[in-house]
Amino acid sequence: MRSPQALIGLDVGGTNIKAMAFTPDGQKLAEDLAPTGDDGTTAWRDNARDVFRKILTRCPADYRVGVAAPGLAAADGSSIISMPGKLSGVEGLVWQEWLGLSEPVPVLNDAKAALLGERWLGAARGSDNVLLLTLGTGVGGAMIVDGHLLHGYSGRAGHLGHVSLDPDGPPDLVKTPGSLEDAIGEHSVRQRSKGRFASTRDLVMAFRSGSAEAAEVWLKSVKALAAALVGFMNSFDPEIIVLGGGIADADDSLFEPLQKFLDAMEWHPQGAKVRIVKAALGGTAGAAGAAYAAKLAAASGSNQLHLGRC
Repeated sequence: MRSPQALIGLDVGGTNIKAMAFTPDGQKLAEDLAPTGDDGTTAWRDNARDVFRKILTRCPADYRVGVAAPGLAAADGSSIISMPGKLSGVEGLVWQEWLGLSEPVPVLNDAKAALLGERWLGAARGSDNVLLLTLGTGVGGAMIVDGHLLHGYSGRAGHLGHVSLDPDGPPDLVKTPGSLEDAIGEHSVRQRSKGRFASTRDLVMAFRSGSAEAAEVWLKSVKALAAALVGFMNSFDPEIIVLGGGIADADDSLFEPLQKFLDAMEWHPQGAKVRIVKAALGGTAGAAGAAYAAKLAAASGSNQLHLGRC
């Protein structure tokens, strides 16, 4: 099957819809942005279609499209099948029909798309065994194992923030007790710090300035992350773990203590050691991954994504 001349990725976020176009080898052709305008109506879908049509004017006529969005993707890759409480109208929206296209449009969960983007053009370039965690308001994730992007029976594979670190802890958003998401996610900073810090940024700034209170809270969260990571290492055996999201912007304040905790916890069979790196693509990872999914779909002739071994 002939490769398209342009690959377009749409990344639907809570604030903005990012559209990016690439050549098949990953060179950026065009980029645009539109507000999502998630006001509880389906108006955001018009914004997505408008920004898609706008970017088409800067692309070759021979193109393919992929979409990244929050929620669980359908097994056939045509839509998001579950996203309760957000983006009214995204559930069941078949993007190929909405965009008026004749070719399949693969639809991915946004974290899985971000991982594909990092594997194609970013920090995990060429890796066949890689995990990505997005550390933000919550904790998202995705994994590629032996060259396969894991989807799972119902699409839940990759929800790494919802692993239990404390079976006696309070339930999180999806009923997991003592979850990783609650241990380090932005949403729980006030609770974890007993109201002393309003955001992770405030917490990290205080940690850097030498605050003992901040160090106690922050290092407890980083230790929880390390414990989760060694569990993922033993479960999925990655060669590299990519950390993205706003909390990863703590840089050395995150990665240095994290590595110290990992040095004490990580199992090194035959000397193997997992690399922990920061995501390289930032806010463009989802759109890049959606575009890469379009490339894979073009090669397979369907929405099914066959990565192949690197």
